[in-house]
Amino acid sequence: MDTPPTAPSTIRDLPSWLLGRAAARGRALVAAALAEHGLKMWHHVVLSAVVDRQPVAQADLVRGVGLDPKDMVGVLNDLQAAGLVERTPDPRDRRKNAVTATGTGARLVETCARVSRAANDELLAPLTAAERDQFLDMLRRVSGVAAEAR
Repeated sequence: MDTPPTAPSTIRDLPSWLLGRAAARGRALVAAALAEHGLKMWHHVVLSAVVDRQPVAQADLVRGVGLDPKDMVGVLNDLQAAGLVERTPDPRDRRKNAVTATGTGARLVETCARVSRAANDELLAPLTAAERDQFLDMLRRVSGVAAEAR
């Protein structure tokens, strides 16, 4: 997505406007790459979180990724129907569901991580390697994302 040439002069140079445009372009590139592997953005986020934290309680997934509980149910239903995750009673608390990735789900996360990185490389292609490092450092600081989260 290109910044429209008709963007109002009062906003076109605001960091918030530019970050929003860059984010929209990045999301579009990643969404297109994920779609080639049958995933939508939230499916990828949730499946990746499951792989990172499995077995994970469904409620912990909701808190961890910031998705509405009703939406989480739909995403998990889709992932389970595709054979990418399994929900079983949590051995620590039988009232809760524990979610784990299947082997197919774990392999798909690896594939989608690779294509997401490639999409982000396309997004940042105008920058040199040093500029990318500096830009990512600045984005982490501006967004409040700790360096340890990498």
